[in-house]
Amino acid sequence: MAPPGSALPACLLGLLLLVCRGDFGRSSELAFVVEPSDDIAVQEQPLILYCQVEGIQPITITWRKNGVMILDSENAFMLANGSLYVSRFQRVRGDGSSDEGEYDCMAQNHYGLVVSRKAKIQAATMSDFHIHPQNAVVEEGGVARFQCQIHGLPEPVILWHKNSMPVNTDNERYTLLPKGVLQITGLRAEDSGIFHCVATNIANVKFSREARLTVSGSHSTVYKDPMILVGPENLTLTVHQTAVLECIATGNPRPIVSWSRLDGRPIGVEGIQVLGTGNLMISDLTVQHSGIYVCAANKPGTRVRRTAQGSLVVQAPAEFVQHPQSISRPVGTTAIFTCVAQGEPPPQITWLRNGQILETSDHIKLKNNNSTLSIYGINQADEAIYQCLAENSAGSTQASARLTVLWADGLPSPPQGVRAETVSATTIQVSWEKPLQNTKEIIGYVLHIRKAADPIEMEYQEAVSKSTFQQLVTDLEPSTSYSFYIKAYTSRGASKASEVTVVSTLGEVPAMPSLFIKVINSTTVQATWEPSIKLGQHKGFKLYYRKVHLSQYTGPVLLASNVTAYNITHLDASVVYEVKLLAYNQHGDGNSTVRFVSLRETVERTVLNPPCDCMKDEQNNKTSTTGIIIGIHIGVTCIIFCILFLMFGYRGRLLMCKNVQEQLSTPQIPRSQRSATGLVLNGATRRDRDDRDLNGKQLDMNELERLFPASPSQEQQEKGIMLAHSPSAPHDETQISTLPLDEFSIIEEQPDPLPKNPCGGSPAAPAPNHGPANEG
Repeated sequence: MAPPGSALPACLLGLLLLVCRGDFGRSSELAFVVEPSDDIAVQEQPLILYCQVEGIQPITITWRKNGVMILDSENAFMLANGSLYVSRFQRVRGDGSSDEGEYDCMAQNHYGLVVSRKAKIQAATMSDFHIHPQNAVVEEGGVARFQCQIHGLPEPVILWHKNSMPVNTDNERYTLLPKGVLQITGLRAEDSGIFHCVATNIANVKFSREARLTVSGSHSTVYKDPMILVGPENLTLTVHQTAVLECIATGNPRPIVSWSRLDGRPIGVEGIQVLGTGNLMISDLTVQHSGIYVCAANKPGTRVRRTAQGSLVVQAPAEFVQHPQSISRPVGTTAIFTCVAQGEPPPQITWLRNGQILETSDHIKLKNNNSTLSIYGINQADEAIYQCLAENSAGSTQASARLTVLWADGLPSPPQGVRAETVSATTIQVSWEKPLQNTKEIIGYVLHIRKAADPIEMEYQEAVSKSTFQQLVTDLEPSTSYSFYIKAYTSRGASKASEVTVVSTLGEVPAMPSLFIKVINSTTVQATWEPSIKLGQHKGFKLYYRKVHLSQYTGPVLLASNVTAYNITHLDASVVYEVKLLAYNQHGDGNSTVRFVSLRETVERTVLNPPCDCMKDEQNNKTSTTGIIIGIHIGVTCIIFCILFLMFGYRGRLLMCKNVQEQLSTPQIPRSQRSATGLVLNGATRRDRDDRDLNGKQLDMNELERLFPASPSQEQQEKGIMLAHSPSAPHDETQISTLPLDEFSIIEEQPDPLPKNPCGGSPAAPAPNHGPANEG
């Protein structure tokens, strides 16, 4: 939006939009000090669930199980401190009900209601053993492994007995793993015996079946490849628990067991222990311990190895990184609560309003994966306690905040008579009248603008001074409906919103298209144009053309929006044509682009420039251009030289052009021809000099006249000079005869003394014919 000319200063706009910003409330107005926690209850034993709340009295506390209110009864009732007491916990009652479930505590005062986290209550149980130890016969020096497996709540503690006596855990060859595994390495004869396990928790104590271990023979020296008897299993645990990854390997010699992570990250040393000969124990788990662990059994001194792997997943219960804060806001403003939680897996966030799941609407929105709650245009009904619940499979947590809606007496009534009038495709004029009541304290107005089809959070505002009752809203989109309403602001708050008015901008015709004209032949031209985003959603193009001396156009030729070229045929080559192109849509025709074109030049160019033998012309140009240019320069130079001789009274010399020829010819040669031309010129000069010295032959003026049969006109001289000195004149287009340099040279003469000038001037050199010098 273009900034409105009547907008208030930035500081005043901030005051209007953020009136009374501040945290007037505190979460301690109603908050949990102690919340119920997950627990495992014992059958027929009493159970207490704790709940303690602080806040402004009076506070009412109630309990729910699986979302249903718990009424006081002989079996379950609330204590004076707010805790819930269950006298005889039962997993299954006679009526089919159960005391197991999810319990939460609710606290309410006159500010609102909050709900505690959910506490999962389960009955203590123990199943029968579903894995018993098995008889084993192992040779001396080998490895024996017995396993018991049983499920229970809480997790049963498993101990091992040998021959009805507890196994001596001080013996380092005996390793007891928490999940009910007994490992015995380096077996000896005295290890033989009868083994069984005992499982214990608060619910029961159970004994497994017995199994016999027999140690046979003596220690073998036969080589055996490394082999992993049992590798690590996949585990899913929670932070701060302990993980034990089992790995038992056999072989002869005894293999070396090592651990690594599949992702290459180091396992670390803190909290890491090795149990027995190769089991890995990680204490006080963190999320960073999650990964795939690889157990390797290596034959000592070689690269022979066997591997096994298992995954460890460490979950973390939800916890808050940012709690929502209690806030106070005036009526009509926006309230925003932020709640950021972390955990593994990532927690899901749910919002409650006074203990009920919050339902979104036009003025209540959740964004950023529910971490941000925005309430637009708040009113008295929005005053409540809002809670953020963060839950994942490892646990849940909650945090609450209170919204206080401020309403001051004596605030202005809503602005009246809001009207919106369409000005153009991008502009709407909004006007209004001042409120009917309490207008003295008004410091300004705020115009709220939104596309009618957009959600309310897409609304934006423009501030207007208190003496202005209209605003020109610009930079809008064509053919779009907008809604407008006004609020009057004072230093103590804002009025209620005025009535909403909705109006649409005008449709926009397409922009001018680009247009290019190309002559195809003497009767045809091609009009081409480029598609452009500035044309918008246009339906197509209209093409017109006419002879410029006529008033009537031919057309329109209707062309689809994806067409970008059109051939205009059967034209008259003797006249000039005007071509016009425009784009149109449902709103009308856009501005047109006009071009003029004449086919006459094309016809004349075809007649005056018949097809040529380009290869032949190129050969002629190559052999003639050099001689022409050099001859022109030499001729001009000779004329200047002769004039100088006449002015300074030199006698008895015709011309001395040899040195001039050598000095001036080469620099005038085009760069592309300089090397070859220089050789020809130098060769001609040397040969002429040698002929003169050996034979005494000299060229007289008759010879010059034979070589230069005619004197060019003054016009030709000027033309020749222009071509020679103008760098823009192309050498290959100069139509002048070539003079081969090898066929002549200009030689000094020794003329007889001439009579003195009758006028008393200096002697003058004869100038029999200057024309040839110019053309050479």
